[in-house]
Amino acid sequence: MTAVAGKFEPMVRQRVRIRFSKQGDLRLIGHRDLVRTMERMFRRAALRLRMSQGFHPKPLMSFPAALAVGIEGLDEIMELELAEHCTAEQLHARLTPCGVSGLIFQSIEVLPEGTKKSQVRSLVYRVPVPAERRREVVDRVARLMQSRSHLIQRPGRTASIDLRGALEELTLRDGILSMRLRVSRQADPGPRDVLAALELTDLEQEGNSLTRATVELQS
Repeated sequence: MTAVAGKFEPMVRQRVRIRFSKQGDLRLIGHRDLVRTMERMFRRAALRLRMSQGFHPKPLMSFPAALAVGIEGLDEIMELELAEHCTAEQLHARLTPCGVSGLIFQSIEVLPEGTKKSQVRSLVYRVPVPAERRREVVDRVARLMQSRSHLIQRPGRTASIDLRGALEELTLRDGILSMRLRVSRQADPGPRDVLAALELTDLEQEGNSLTRATVELQS
C-alpha cells in the first residue's frame, strides 16, 4: 500500500517493454546520456515510475544491451516499471509528443505479472562496404568463418576472447556486411572487433556507419 493525499492505495507495479530506434545524431550520445534523455521524456509525459530504494532513488529502468557510441540502433529494447496502470496505446500516446529527434518508439508491450527481465541471446549488426573493397572482404569473411578460433586481446585483461566462438553468422551480400554475435555472461566481442579482424577498422572513419539491426531475446 502507498499513501496518497492521506489515503492508502494499492501498490501498482506494472512492467513495460519498449522497442525503439536510436538514429541520426542521437547515435553520438553515450548510454548514460540516453538514460537521462529517457528519464526527462517520462517526466514530461507525467508518467509515474517506480523508483529504487535508498538515499538516491532512481527510476527502475533497464536496457538489456547498451549500445556503443556512434552506432545506430533500429531495434533497441528497454524495460521499466510503472507505478500506475496504463495500456500500451495510452503509453504510446503520452510518450510520442515528448520524443526527441532520432528516437522513435517502435512498439510498447505491457508485460504479464511475474515476467522475468529480458536476457539477450544475440545481436545483429550491419555496415556497408564500398564496391572496390568487396572482393577482398569476401575472402577474409570466408577465412574467418572457416577458422576454429580467432583470439583477441582487450587492454587491461589477461584472458583472451574468442571472436570466432561468438560469431554465429557473417555474410557480405549486396554490399552489406552483416554479423550476428552471440551474447553470454562473459566478456563478449563487439562489431568493431569483427571489423578489426577483417581489416576494416577504417570503414567508420570513411562515413560507413555501423547499425545494430536486431536485439534478439532469449525465449
